[in-house]
Amino acid sequence: MQEFQEITPSGKIRAEIRVPGSKSITQRALIAAALAEGASTISGPLASEDTEYTAAALRAMGITIDQGEENWRVFGQGGAIATPATEIYLGNNGTATRFLTSVTALGRGIFLINGDRRMAERPIAPLLTALAGWGARIRSLNNNGCPPLEIQAAGLEGGPTVLPEGKSSQYLSSLLLVAPYATRPAELRVEGEVLSKPYVTMTLAVMKSFGVEVTANPELNYFRIPTGRYRGREYPVEGDASSASYFWAAAAVTGGSVTVENVPFPSLQGDAVLVDILERMGCRVERSPRGITVSAEEELRGVEVDMGDCPDVVPTLAVVAALARGRTVIRNIAHLRIKECDRLGVMAGELAKLGVKTEEGPDFLVVEGRGRDHNYHGAAIATHNDHRIAMCFAVAGLAIAGIRIENPGCVKKSFPDFWQRFARLTG
Repeated sequence: MQEFQEITPSGKIRAEIRVPGSKSITQRALIAAALAEGASTISGPLASEDTEYTAAALRAMGITIDQGEENWRVFGQGGAIATPATEIYLGNNGTATRFLTSVTALGRGIFLINGDRRMAERPIAPLLTALAGWGARIRSLNNNGCPPLEIQAAGLEGGPTVLPEGKSSQYLSSLLLVAPYATRPAELRVEGEVLSKPYVTMTLAVMKSFGVEVTANPELNYFRIPTGRYRGREYPVEGDASSASYFWAAAAVTGGSVTVENVPFPSLQGDAVLVDILERMGCRVERSPRGITVSAEEELRGVEVDMGDCPDVVPTLAVVAALARGRTVIRNIAHLRIKECDRLGVMAGELAKLGVKTEEGPDFLVVEGRGRDHNYHGAAIATHNDHRIAMCFAVAGLAIAGIRIENPGCVKKSFPDFWQRFARLTG
């Protein structure tokens, strides 16, 4: 793909669109299906760089996965995990790195998990501490609490353990997904605030669909997981709400209307809450089991919002906030700093290039919106190899002339044909 993707401003967009399957649901369903007894069919999964890393790693551990265009067949081995001949390489797929660290602990033998340079900076120590409570022996090869990892696998004992922090829901989901395969019933307590709770709820829902029901308290910081086995099944994947956010935002910033047909209401995905926030900002939202429509005839206004549970749509909201009138305050987002890049700092810096006044704090971002008719100026946007930075600034380019996206190919991580679908908005 070209070095830059130039965006042409648009008038009021009117469109109906479908988005790829949910990345978060696809990766959870892949793990459950791989550990299940019997075959599963995952329909509407996301085919992307991240999910391909997950599937390739599972194949290396003895799981057969047949990937068709519309459906994937996964032949579960009832919790049996083979030892790969080489290291498991996962790029910058944080979800897979956290999930598969726990999966490898169910095996027998030495496993090595590695990733790219950014993955070697992303913390995983709290997960290792919790797994040690179930008898796992895992070490960070650089002794910094980050990958690469060596797992001396001998199965998991179960019983009680403590996750020392809940700042990444991926740690918690990783533990929950493998806990049924411990030798005795498992208990899991989380210290501190659990962030991104909808992702934990999603994990519990996927586990239940595959036949294992977990007992959890309302705060989602204590869990009892029975021993058991997932059962192979047919599992449909919703359209990805994070991917849909760019198209709903396109309606908001242009004063148009966009329907995303395959993100249902209600949805398993916490990121669908973005439409509630857009509604507070002045959009009209229509919800049904067949899809969600956002219309934005009225001027947008700034809001104050806690985004601790839906960090992946913070960049999208920040762009919309710049085209709203008034101050938007986005709080409880310190965990954005350990994503594919420091998304909090990057959003503040790249918005400033366009002439947007921002204030960045340790766990908050303030955007001073000047409205859709303000004369912001274009710029070359540095994506920092982060798919969400590329896609959210594509939305900005619909309302601000002169925006060019560097390294547009980074969208392959979660949305390989994003640019083709995005072009349909203005075609």
